[in-house]
Amino acid sequence: MPEKDITSLRSTLEYLKNEEGELLVSDVDINPELELTGIQKSFEGGPALLFENVKGYPNARLFTNLFATGERLAKIFDVDDISKMKFKIANALNNPIPPRVVDEAPCQEMVITENIDVWPIIPMIQHTPSDPGRTLGGGNTLVTGKYFWGGTHISYNRMNFRDNKDFSSFQISPGSHTDMIATEWYKKGPIPMTINMGVPPACTLMAGSGFMYAILPKGCDELGVAGAMQGSPIDIVKCKTIDAYSIAQAEIVIEGYLDTTEHVWESPLAEKDQKQGIYPFHPEWSGYMGKAYRTYKFQVTGITHRKDKPIYYPLAVHSYDDHYIDCSVREATFFELAERIVPGLVIDTHIPLGMTDWGGVIFQVRKRRKRDDGWQKNIMAAAAALSQGLRLTIAVDEDVDIYNAEDVLWALSTRVDADKDIQVIAAGGMGQTFQPAERSAAAPGAQWVRSESKYSGAIAIDATVPFEFKWAYERAGYPVDKVNLSKWFKEDDIKRALESANPYSKWLALKGI
Repeated sequence: MPEKDITSLRSTLEYLKNEEGELLVSDVDINPELELTGIQKSFEGGPALLFENVKGYPNARLFTNLFATGERLAKIFDVDDISKMKFKIANALNNPIPPRVVDEAPCQEMVITENIDVWPIIPMIQHTPSDPGRTLGGGNTLVTGKYFWGGTHISYNRMNFRDNKDFSSFQISPGSHTDMIATEWYKKGPIPMTINMGVPPACTLMAGSGFMYAILPKGCDELGVAGAMQGSPIDIVKCKTIDAYSIAQAEIVIEGYLDTTEHVWESPLAEKDQKQGIYPFHPEWSGYMGKAYRTYKFQVTGITHRKDKPIYYPLAVHSYDDHYIDCSVREATFFELAERIVPGLVIDTHIPLGMTDWGGVIFQVRKRRKRDDGWQKNIMAAAAALSQGLRLTIAVDEDVDIYNAEDVLWALSTRVDADKDIQVIAAGGMGQTFQPAERSAAAPGAQWVRSESKYSGAIAIDATVPFEFKWAYERAGYPVDKVNLSKWFKEDDIKRALESANPYSKWLALKGI
């Protein structure tokens, strides 16, 4: 078996082909309009999916679901368990490996600088029947150098070319790194950037790491963190048409610039009525349909790609694939935030699927002394204030399984003092544009652009036990370690009996509580 190589999407796929059940490959034509997301949702939380033949695109492939399971990510990034992933990322945040500039790159095997038309090259997908058409949501924006205060920034930004060949809308989340860039260079000239598709998994990981900028500030080296995660520098190459860089191992790259002097509409209906935040776009991370807006214009100056059937990797938003892309680094940044406030108090962080990516976080706390009490409230308040979109944060003790919703609910039901352990934080401050609760503040049917101090706040729930009263919260301990079931039952009977147990009952039985 060849040695594992995750420095490109292609080499990662070669690795997955040798891992049983991790990759499904189809040779049957797939229509990028609706079929990809329909299939992906059918395999939610399952194998990665590679489609060798795309309707209307003889020299292209579609791929998705790489990040759909924690177990697969643990294999790719060499951690024992997905719950340990955040600790490896936290180490990478503090020990980045800077990107390396190369002279030649696979992403530039084919170069198009004249008669530019993105449509025959990139099999952009339609997510739902409500979408206004096919959109480009699977590209990773890369901004480097002076335009990102000397660092490297990589993100997701949805783009809609509509009927245009060489320009598109470019959606920017208010408060994001890309928003900081657009604000700094507003009307000062074109902002060069590249849209990279089919990138190394570590780059995909970092592209979803938005909205924790106290830990990943402007000017940081996000590609450097990605390099630390893959164990070697991310290679970048100078663009052919602009003063910027592409990810060398990408499958397809759009070169161009953001024009902050021009605006374009994401939807023909929105343009017709000249209204933002009303008509549907594709789904958002929160699980609700997105809305169409008027955005800055992205002008394409060139397209480069691999010669042999380049791979486009879009994803269904609000999917398992999207969740692990958006949450892996966020869990690490929340852990790092807690470490910087009170080293050693928080021992783990977790964002369950039900917390919808940017919507919440659970902190697991180990209090060491009486004066540790109260810090968990500070940490939750900081998390809510610093992370746009966060609406629920919970703190629990070390005896609670933060990976099991039932155990967290048990802690909420038995350890929370409603008078003093439930707080509303940052109400009236800045919210997250794509949280529908913020949209509901607008009058029915009115256009809605951004929160503008309509944020209803985050709920912080302290479900930890006061240190001085830990004696009163001792969990019952049953003698599972004192019995050997094989003394009374046959091994096959034990196995069959335990197979019917749900995950929570298995955990309780293992712990004897």
